[in-house]
Amino acid sequence: MSNTVTGAQEVAASKEQGIGSVQSRGWGKQDTTWVISLFGTAVGAGILFLPINAGMGGFWPLVVMALLVGPMTYLAHRGLARFVLSSKNSNADITQVVEEHFGIGAGKLITLLYFFAIYPIVLIYGVGITNTVESFLVNQLQMTAPPRWILSIVLIMGMMSVMLAGEKLMLKVTEMLVYPLIAILAGISLYLIPDWTGAALAQVPSTKDFATTLWLTIPVLVFSFNHSPAISSFALAQRRDYGDNAVAKSDAILKRTALILLGFVMFFVFSCVMSLTPAQLAEAKSQNIAVLSYLANQHSSPIISYFGPLVAFVAIVSSFFGHYLGAREGLKGMITQQMRSSGKQPNSKKVELFIIAFFILTLWAVAIINPSILGMIESLGGPIIATILFLMPMYAIKRVPAMAKYQGQISNVFVATMGLIAISAILYQLVG
Repeated sequence: MSNTVTGAQEVAASKEQGIGSVQSRGWGKQDTTWVISLFGTAVGAGILFLPINAGMGGFWPLVVMALLVGPMTYLAHRGLARFVLSSKNSNADITQVVEEHFGIGAGKLITLLYFFAIYPIVLIYGVGITNTVESFLVNQLQMTAPPRWILSIVLIMGMMSVMLAGEKLMLKVTEMLVYPLIAILAGISLYLIPDWTGAALAQVPSTKDFATTLWLTIPVLVFSFNHSPAISSFALAQRRDYGDNAVAKSDAILKRTALILLGFVMFFVFSCVMSLTPAQLAEAKSQNIAVLSYLANQHSSPIISYFGPLVAFVAIVSSFFGHYLGAREGLKGMITQQMRSSGKQPNSKKVELFIIAFFILTLWAVAIINPSILGMIESLGGPIIATILFLMPMYAIKRVPAMAKYQGQISNVFVATMGLIAISAILYQLVG
């Protein structure tokens, strides 16, 4: 995929730089496609557990969360995109920008952390897609599932082939997947309205419980709305297509992405929480099952039991694409940095082949093993993602001359504060 994107950048740069200002005035189909792609990256399998995790504290903390998560999502991702676009090199990805602004040593460290924060999530999706399809074949279709080693490699190769075919196909497939996902989320949210009760409204926590619930749930919202792994590739595409107007265009796309995420995801969360009591949410949490699975068991609903696996499948595949972009970028950055520091010039073709083989083999191996420890690994990556998404761009605004123009905005204080709150809550839950 890198060859496709890089080649397009080199060919298009000279042609499109001059017409960037003309293109950025309107809203094109490609802009909508990027909104959908970023939405798909954010809405992973975690959305199926979000109503349980976010709703256990009751309705009222959820209202405050809904007010906070929109600005948090938009402003944090806007900061990261602006960071990537602050490079002097028009083709620099996030790993190269970090090295340019903070030096070789810091560049290597952040690239290493960036990779190991995203890579475990890619592995989780390899396991998740295998488990979802296997369960659907056995439980819904009443079929005997093929051996796990065959099923997993077929599914992994299917997802990888889309990525290897290039950016255009990836965006097209994501668009085909995410529109049904949006429709299903909206449909289920509306379907549950007749089951809404006042149980969640009646639960009014004390000030201390309210604050604690809000504090501990912020990380859940951050990572349920997180599309940072795709931001670097997204920002590069905007620079390629819009030249000097890339910042304005990326701001506009990210704002629409945040609004759509807020509207559809939070409506789904509210609808699920309003249709279940706090005790039922706690029971679903103890059973460690997705909210749609719990609702299907409660209502014996064929609609939810049918659409549940479909939502999981679409959410996993669409989110895999964005996370693969980030993990691939991190691995490539680590390899090239190491080779250059050893005095060697990396061979792009050989590096690409190694990366492809690495992802296919490790995804396949982990999908076959099916370990339960991956959830814990994802939690450990949480503080790193929050640091890169919330704190690093704000630090760069203070320290990097190319980003000095963004100083003095109240939004910077808000992003840094929410980042510190999210990180403190994650660390507290890991230690506690």
